[in-house]
Amino acid sequence: MEFCIQLSADYPDKSYGGDRVYKDMLDQAVLADQLGFEAVSITEHHLVNCLMMPAPLQFAVKLAAHTRRINILTSIVVLPLHDMRTYAGEVVVADIFTEGRLMLGVGRGAFRYEMERLGVPMDETQPRFNESLAVLRALLSDEEVSWDGEFYKFEPITIMPRPLTKGGPPMMMAVMNPEGIYQCTRRGYHIQTTPLAGNNTLLEEQVGAFNRAKNELGDTAAALTLTLSRVAFLADSLADQKRKVRTAEFYYSRFDNIFTGPGLVDNGMVRPLARSQSIEDLEKSLLICTTSEMIDRLGPYQDLGIDRLIMNLNFGVDANETLDCIQRFSEEVMPHFSTIPATAKV
Repeated sequence: MEFCIQLSADYPDKSYGGDRVYKDMLDQAVLADQLGFEAVSITEHHLVNCLMMPAPLQFAVKLAAHTRRINILTSIVVLPLHDMRTYAGEVVVADIFTEGRLMLGVGRGAFRYEMERLGVPMDETQPRFNESLAVLRALLSDEEVSWDGEFYKFEPITIMPRPLTKGGPPMMMAVMNPEGIYQCTRRGYHIQTTPLAGNNTLLEEQVGAFNRAKNELGDTAAALTLTLSRVAFLADSLADQKRKVRTAEFYYSRFDNIFTGPGLVDNGMVRPLARSQSIEDLEKSLLICTTSEMIDRLGPYQDLGIDRLIMNLNFGVDANETLDCIQRFSEEVMPHFSTIPATAKV
């Protein structure tokens, strides 16, 4: 099992400045590259201060310029928000500038506030995504592509420059529903999933769906990977663990507002709302714990066959504490799971 740092931007205080937020994220990527993490990942979200990253491909190129070997995942880019006729070219350029380290994670979009203010009705996100994905794959694979669909109609065009490899960079599908995971795996996609704050039963169903599809495909699916995304942090002590869980609860009080809630946003700032989940249940569902507990809790993930764990450390914790967590995780946890040793010290 390999490890990835999610470079998600939590921006609860406008006075901190977007430049400082993104500098913090870049610092995390540089350190993760030095310490042997397999990848970093970038979200795409617009108009809100939670998971704030309106230009993931642009940031991927910045990351590649400051790192040596680490892979760069988009997790995820929201295809219905883009015109595939121009976006395909942007993907090719990003793949070139990241020197082949890009994996394109794609999804349909999850925040009603964001999607509908950008002109995509929420009940259209799935059909728009399906057609956008088909158009994108065709443009990255073939020349002189024309289209006559529900959302795209165009005469033959050829994306320039051409991709480094036919079909462009590898693609990863963001899916939570177990049946959706099964179907996407059957179609040959890498999978990213998460139970969010859900229980382990959902996680086992998600992993089971991936493994069932992969087993049915046989040797042709040997290279397909399953990535799990979790809010995580390595706490110094039990008292520190409690403090970090409280911080995560405030993060989720805003995240829930735009993910499943009413989408109440004031001048770009997502309003925190009361949560129905108890703090005790939230703590059980997150990977916020001390070193020994972290090792114990990650063991079943590896046993289930999860290939990559994306750790979202950016839920309101101080930037220096986050860097320290990355350092400690590489020294105290990764050697128990990863074949890549830590290679640097802060």
